[in-house]
Amino acid sequence: MALSKINPTKLSSWKKLVEQFNKENNHHINDFFKEENNRLENFSISWSNFYLDFSKNRLSNNTFKLLTNLCEETNLKNNIDQYFNGAIINETESRAVLHTALRSSGNDEVDKTLNKIINISDEINNAKRSGYSGKRITDVVNIGIGGSHLGPEMVTEALAYYSKGIKPHFISNIDPDFTSKLLKDLNPETTLFIIVSKTFTTIETLENANKVRAWFIDNASESAIKDHFIAISNNTEAPKKFGVSQDNILSIPEWVGGRFSLWGSVGLIISIVIGSENFKDFLKGAHEMDVHFKNSPFEKNIPVVLALISIWYNNFFKCETEAVLPYSQSLTKLSDYLQQASMESNGKSVDRSGKKINYETGSIVWGSTGTNAQHAFFQLMHQGTKIIPSDFIAFKKSLYGDSNQHKILNSNFLAQTNALMTGKLASGNDVHKNIDGNKPSTSIVINKLDPSSLGSLIAMYENKIFTIGSILNVFSFDQWGVELGKSIAKEILLGNDDALDKSTKKIREQLKD
Repeated sequence: MALSKINPTKLSSWKKLVEQFNKENNHHINDFFKEENNRLENFSISWSNFYLDFSKNRLSNNTFKLLTNLCEETNLKNNIDQYFNGAIINETESRAVLHTALRSSGNDEVDKTLNKIINISDEINNAKRSGYSGKRITDVVNIGIGGSHLGPEMVTEALAYYSKGIKPHFISNIDPDFTSKLLKDLNPETTLFIIVSKTFTTIETLENANKVRAWFIDNASESAIKDHFIAISNNTEAPKKFGVSQDNILSIPEWVGGRFSLWGSVGLIISIVIGSENFKDFLKGAHEMDVHFKNSPFEKNIPVVLALISIWYNNFFKCETEAVLPYSQSLTKLSDYLQQASMESNGKSVDRSGKKINYETGSIVWGSTGTNAQHAFFQLMHQGTKIIPSDFIAFKKSLYGDSNQHKILNSNFLAQTNALMTGKLASGNDVHKNIDGNKPSTSIVINKLDPSSLGSLIAMYENKIFTIGSILNVFSFDQWGVELGKSIAKEILLGNDDALDKSTKKIREQLKD
């Protein structure tokens, strides 16, 4: 048995948490500060260039101890060891889950792929690898969807400050209008295309790749495909038929799931855009967070603490959502990325023993960047009826050195977490201005948005996702719900609609030309 199969609601720590919730669910966060002398010390973690403050949560010290007891009772430490040791923890697909190995050295397969990534990106950035006409590559287009798109797009945008000059583009949706519009602005002589599909059968990716291929042949030649197309796939024959040369095919290990694949060959576009040295720093930062996750005690373990907070709100306060709010416009796609990473992982209703679950598993993850979000949905967070646990992320230093405006940005970050907690009582009878406060938030302060810190940040959330799934007794690394929709879509395209309900059949008729 790779992972423990324990129903958490049957454990003594869970039952005690139910009692504890009944005692303190209406307690104000302000009162926790008054009653607990060492609250800030106990509810903060300093690690590397990270500072985590989770003291502004509706969470007492006694509750936190019970949550860490829950880790013990669900055998979390053993599960973490199995995760990193390559055990078959994705039991429904009989696979290990070792994307963490992509950001550490010592695995021959990983090292070989990383060297290939570095060589390709270095040759492109040094103009040793050029287009068919000898012109330097200026644009790179990633053609993929889901995990083959969300991570690389988020990272290249987040680290645009470190760009070596090559402009990234992403084609994911099968929407033909988007692809046609993008191609109009590209020069086939100076554009590199990366097709990312583990099986080379994903319909959106193949349709888009074939559309791009036809455009390229019309504007260049079929023989030039070998100079402008790279395939990331385990299906080596299909890319060859497409025209991709053997040297331009990189594999994805079977033990790497799509939504966690940006650390390896799927991250080729990242390495090209920010350069191989920055890409190595990105991997190093993630590996350092993995080491912290493996070795730190639960109460001072950043991913574990974040997971416990999520479980507390989701299962006891019945908060259905949690927000991720980075105070950096560079991280505008972080919440989109984490939506897939989290919701595709822990959106399950059957436990590891195959039994129907009667408690909450995955949360709805969403968010936006500060200060934009303050002028969008923060009103509901401050005065609405819902409790929305939120991660606020801020950076000490501005990338471009504008310290004055950066102070304004961070003053907003500080003000919002303070206001959510403390609120403000209106004077007189003006009840519409009354803000109760007691709204929870967690603050993550990082020195600077650089490749290493971003690697650590992403790995932090990945390990949080694993911890939630581990404690809540679900398999986090399959996605059979996604596969169902794909299979039905294929049947519809083939004209097989016998299994469709009446409503869907009628809508299908409405969609016909």
